[in-house]
Amino acid sequence: MIELKPDDTLRHLTHAIQRLPARLAAAALALSLTACHDPGRQNPAAIYEEASAAPYQSEVDEGFGAAVAILVDTSGSMRDNALGDSRPKAIVAREALDAMFDATESLVAKRPGFAVKVGIYSFSSDASTVLPMQSFDRSAIRKALDQVPQPGGGTAIGEAMRTARPDLYRSGVFRKYLLVVTDGENTSGRSPAQVANEIFQKSEGAVEIYFVAFDTSADRFEFLKQVRGDVMGAGNGPELRKALDEIYQGRILAEASALAEREPGAR
Repeated sequence: MIELKPDDTLRHLTHAIQRLPARLAAAALALSLTACHDPGRQNPAAIYEEASAAPYQSEVDEGFGAAVAILVDTSGSMRDNALGDSRPKAIVAREALDAMFDATESLVAKRPGFAVKVGIYSFSSDASTVLPMQSFDRSAIRKALDQVPQPGGGTAIGEAMRTARPDLYRSGVFRKYLLVVTDGENTSGRSPAQVANEIFQKSEGAVEIYFVAFDTSADRFEFLKQVRGDVMGAGNGPELRKALDEIYQGRILAEASALAEREPGAR
């Protein structure tokens, strides 16, 4: 077995790093220099693993389209009736989300080659996946919205964002969005401000974050400005539908569609 001197180790690692994607190379080089000053600290395999885990790097080839993770609040307060309505906020929110997807159905019909992917997640005291991220399927979305858990428990907004994040990274499209509908502040798990900052930093701004503050103060989510996100307030059902339409149709679908239109050869 041939022993490599520190200089030889650095040379081999440098060649390996040059074959890494640009965003991984810087992190890998920094780690390799540290390891070569202290050979007993890390081996090359560990260095590569840390470099791979540190920055965001899509796990699949990406194309034009939009991936949207919908995060639905199912905390106990969503049992309360919506303002000016005899129905719970949970039902009003599900109906508004279902109506929101009519715009997607129309877009897909006009441009069948345009990729729209949707994932649905719910959160109370913890988070769960209701519909894994997949290509737009209207019937699957309706079924998933009907399967959103009944309200009860706390409000784990940050944990829901962490649950949805990997699905967005593996979605296979350039434009990625988190859309959160909630009627309260975080009461369980990591704070949404912390998770939003992590997503912004690690994805290099590739994931855009929107909140709709339903029957609660939008000021609770001012942190979104720091990660180039946005929040809209909605006091009742009609305002909720309007806010969702503005974010989803006016920003998410419009932006992703315009980007695809600029691609050479796009129809």
